[in-house]
Amino acid sequence: MKALVFTAPGVVEPRDIPEPDVGPGEVLVHVVTSGICGSELHGVRTPGFRVPPLVMGHEFAGRTDDGRAVAVNPILSCGTCDVCAAGLRNVCRNRRMIGVHRPGGFAERVAVPAGAVVPLPGGLGWTAAGVVEPAANAVHAWRLAGRPSGARIGVLGAGAIGLTCLQVALSGGAASVEVADRSPERLAIASRLGAATTGPELTGEYDVVFDAAGVAATREQSLARLRPGGTAVWLGLADPVAGYDARDLVRGEKRVLGSFAYDDADFAGALGLVSGWDLSWVETFPLAEGAEVFTALMNGAVAPVKALLAPQGR
Repeated sequence: MKALVFTAPGVVEPRDIPEPDVGPGEVLVHVVTSGICGSELHGVRTPGFRVPPLVMGHEFAGRTDDGRAVAVNPILSCGTCDVCAAGLRNVCRNRRMIGVHRPGGFAERVAVPAGAVVPLPGGLGWTAAGVVEPAANAVHAWRLAGRPSGARIGVLGAGAIGLTCLQVALSGGAASVEVADRSPERLAIASRLGAATTGPELTGEYDVVFDAAGVAATREQSLARLRPGGTAVWLGLADPVAGYDARDLVRGEKRVLGSFAYDDADFAGALGLVSGWDLSWVETFPLAEGAEVFTALMNGAVAPVKALLAPQGR
């Protein structure tokens, strides 16, 4: 079958690979759509726990052999550690991920544990299905922030995670959402979706700031632009360096929350939101064009904001 394979640092290639082995308790998913994530771009450019050769793709949806339309929750938790017992399976001590530790959705077909498949609501289009996973990250971050209806929200980064944070905040009743990004093209998209855009930096004072970029400069800015007692939620993973003023954190009694992935309720919540969103910032490409699209994004292209790969064509 056809697949897009991470073969070496900085390299993804179209390959013919063997059909997946479907083990006990697993189902075969015929992939219809699979999103390219910023973490994958970074992971190929600077390899770490993604080890080539690897079929990546943790944001995907498709059909099972019996015709069910499903999204796939790629987080595989052990279910037995103390963290899982506390209901935090997204940060399971022994977690693994489809598309990271085992083959993922950049292929025509993939075998996944039966418990990972989530039925799609009737009438949900495949473009919306392709952004459920990033949207679930935003739903989770919004919940961690306390679902602050009526709040002034800042968002750093207008990539897919930033735009989904924007749309979740607007859906959740935020009083205002301002978005900062270095790309005028991406800021224009955020504005069209309902944001008050600010340019490369946030300029106001906010109750909550979501950092969807994850570099030292944005982490510093996320705290500097908070009101006293405000909350910064960090989703971005681009840089391990924090870079913030710890004295300001203490004197302003500000909070920083790390936000990783989502739980099952967040994933279900995303399924209920995405069908009503403007997804004109999402573009679908045939899997055969995946290496070209992936490489362009990895090397700094700002468009499309979100690329979906379709093994069965557009």
